[in-house]
Amino acid sequence: MAQFALTTSAALLPFNREAKQWPKPFPGLSKRFGTDLALFTSFRKKGVGFVASGTTGWSGGVAEISEGETAPQYYVWPDKKKPRVCILGGGFGGLYTALRLESLVWPDDKKPQVLLVDQSERFVFKPMLYELLSGEVDAWEIAPRFSDLLANTSVQFFQDRVKVLHPIDHWGINGPSGSNCGGTVDLESGLLIEYDWLVLALGAESKLDVVPGASESALPFSILEDAQKVDNKLRRLERRNFGKFSPIRVAVVGCGYSGVELAATVAERLQDRGIVQAINVETTICPTAQPGNREAALKVLSSRKVQLLLGYFVRCIQRVDNVEASEMPTGSESVSGIAAEDDHEKYILELQPANRGLQIQILEADLVLWTVGSKPLLPELQPSGKPHELPLNARGQAETDETLRVKGHPRIFAIGDSAALRDSNGRLLPATAQVAFQQADFAGWNLWAAINGRPLLPFRLATDDSLAREMMTLGRNDAAISPSFIDGLTLEGPIGHTARKMAYLIRLPTDQHRLKVGISWLTKSAIDSVASLQSTLTKVLSGS
Repeated sequence: MAQFALTTSAALLPFNREAKQWPKPFPGLSKRFGTDLALFTSFRKKGVGFVASGTTGWSGGVAEISEGETAPQYYVWPDKKKPRVCILGGGFGGLYTALRLESLVWPDDKKPQVLLVDQSERFVFKPMLYELLSGEVDAWEIAPRFSDLLANTSVQFFQDRVKVLHPIDHWGINGPSGSNCGGTVDLESGLLIEYDWLVLALGAESKLDVVPGASESALPFSILEDAQKVDNKLRRLERRNFGKFSPIRVAVVGCGYSGVELAATVAERLQDRGIVQAINVETTICPTAQPGNREAALKVLSSRKVQLLLGYFVRCIQRVDNVEASEMPTGSESVSGIAAEDDHEKYILELQPANRGLQIQILEADLVLWTVGSKPLLPELQPSGKPHELPLNARGQAETDETLRVKGHPRIFAIGDSAALRDSNGRLLPATAQVAFQQADFAGWNLWAAINGRPLLPFRLATDDSLAREMMTLGRNDAAISPSFIDGLTLEGPIGHTARKMAYLIRLPTDQHRLKVGISWLTKSAIDSVASLQSTLTKVLSGS
């Protein structure tokens, strides 16, 4: 995400709210077309495009500034008196906070105007990205458009990138409640958003720059575009190797939850046509997982012949294009004799042992998947002249108090990957979807409390708020879950798979989307059952 700092004086110019100075474009359009119209307005300045999506007819606008003027372009909020809440990031934390705010009961003059900003047009239900590779789900089921999800709400959505934050609540100008300005947000389109309350839910991005060659050679698996790239790469490899005896070699770096789920899914997809090798610096997979889930995962990985290289870290990755074996790295017989039998790129991974007693390993791969390391996006959003305006920890997360408010900033909340919140034992809470989902509920309530002058609630992570405290997908009909209502029990195989899908169906963002996805999954299940029955009958009849 690019970082271009505007001067503080320009970013914090007071907003003149006179209607004649800041006219709204297309006056009366919502009256003409009704409240169900999704309106897209294009705003351009010096060649930069900006798209705003209204979900209940046009209720906001963009200040009209002629070309060449230097005055800041402020977003015009629909109501001059109601509180303004800006939510940055549309993942589990951001979207669910917006929906929570929408569901609460507000006094007429206190219901806030909510603006959600995300760089993508789609919300992504990340725990089910693996099902895209296995073909279990369609993209629209786990990655619906924000405009569709917010169509029946008053929440406004902008597809844009956040550039710089300019909070002013730490200067002591504002109290803990009310509707006074808390700061501004600069977007890459050139638009400035003045807010009363801000929610930081920007998530994190994969960190590939820790190992030489990883940025150029490895594919992360974190967002929808990542999953689509991996699926396309696998398709090309499957077409290239069709009818050949050489297996497709896939290296998965990391054996946490994501790495194990990815390795199991890819191994099931490739079957005998591929070799999957999973690398982990720890001597076990999923070290923080429930023991039953770990054992179930090990059993599945073993049955699919996934090779586990435990106690190793990747020292470097080298891409080789049609080279002879003599040009490849030396030090292991495993690569001797590897010639460029195909004209596509291959990758060589050098593995360094993390423990004594292990030897350096050299691996060849057609595809390298990266599942370790991430970096929050907050450090990139601070003004260049004030790099420490937000209290960030060493990981780049905002330090918050127990109510999810950023320390020293009474008008800013941080959740998910953007927040550094500790439990009662002083340990940082994990950056998981389950934590972000629960924090969104508290953030929504605490915003309600702050706006209405009520006490804020301290966040407490609940491990029994759903069917399962921990879930892992292991393929089309395999999963492992630990039910929250029975300690020590693990549901595996088809039963675990069905329970996991039901749990995630309940977690989908809106009732309308849950209904559509539920019908789609039931239809697919019925088709699969009929196909399985036909296959069984065919075998029985052919045998008789």
